[in-house]
Amino acid sequence: MNLKKIAGYAAAGVGAVYGLNRVLGYDDELERPLEGDRGSYRWRGMDIAYTEAGDPEDQDLLLYHGINAAGSSGEWRTVFEQLSQQYHVIAPDLPGFGCSDRPPLRYSAPLYEDFVAEFTAEFDTPRVFASGLTAAFATAAVREGVDGDTVDVSELLFICPTPVAGPNPPKNWLRELLRSPILGKGLFRLLASKPSIRYFNADHGYYNASRLSDEWLEYEWQTAHSENARFAPASFIAGHLNSQLSVGQELAKLDIPTTIIWGREAEITPLSMGREMAAVADCRLVVFDNAKLLPHVEFPEQFLDEVDERVVSEVVA
Repeated sequence: MNLKKIAGYAAAGVGAVYGLNRVLGYDDELERPLEGDRGSYRWRGMDIAYTEAGDPEDQDLLLYHGINAAGSSGEWRTVFEQLSQQYHVIAPDLPGFGCSDRPPLRYSAPLYEDFVAEFTAEFDTPRVFASGLTAAFATAAVREGVDGDTVDVSELLFICPTPVAGPNPPKNWLRELLRSPILGKGLFRLLASKPSIRYFNADHGYYNASRLSDEWLEYEWQTAHSENARFAPASFIAGHLNSQLSVGQELAKLDIPTTIIWGREAEITPLSMGREMAAVADCRLVVFDNAKLLPHVEFPEQFLDEVDERVVSEVVA
């Protein structure tokens, strides 16, 4: 095959991917996934979207969603309204996700640690709930503080926390491939297609995949196909959001009441990891049966009962 034909085939391939990107993109404005008052927090040149609900006179409760290709504050949709009856609840979309700005940065764990620290510092000794990799960011945020000042929180509640959620060491070539303007965009949109989203949710998100509604599947597809949606997940998929800390060891150094919630059937971060982490941190571990990485989504009433149990135990103490 001569070079002219090869060049022709290559051009045709690039053209096909470009056309596919145009078809698969989501151009409408992404709706916020939670009901409440909309807010925006200016941080390092980005507008960070958040939703708040509840009485501002009640204690602040910050809800930080986990990291995945279609991550957003909507992870808290099944418990947000109920929590707002007791707390002033604030749920941000992390930089690069959801309705927040998504500039083409090379996102990193330190960037998210800084964001969580600075956003949390805006509130007066809030409770902090976080899931997955973001729990590691929250741990680092409380440990490091902001510009030498401590970040005071009254309680930590983590759901399947992990410091590592990608290849270790990170793969620079994979991140740059997914960041590329045509091929990378096409590859990411295939990774974030509806069949892929459904597969990943069933594989390690939900124990009972029937709990993934068509409406939520559609929202995850929309957020993963919005403009610049691939840049933060590219760093995640390539391992560049892995944290360098030991969550259990760092929690052990903090004088903060901490609860860890784990799905018994979780495989990517197995329960054995949760037991070890809780033992090192000397904190409470609550295990949800028939759940994987999203126990708060699959069993919202049980999750809310655990939150109430924590409040009751503090009052009794």
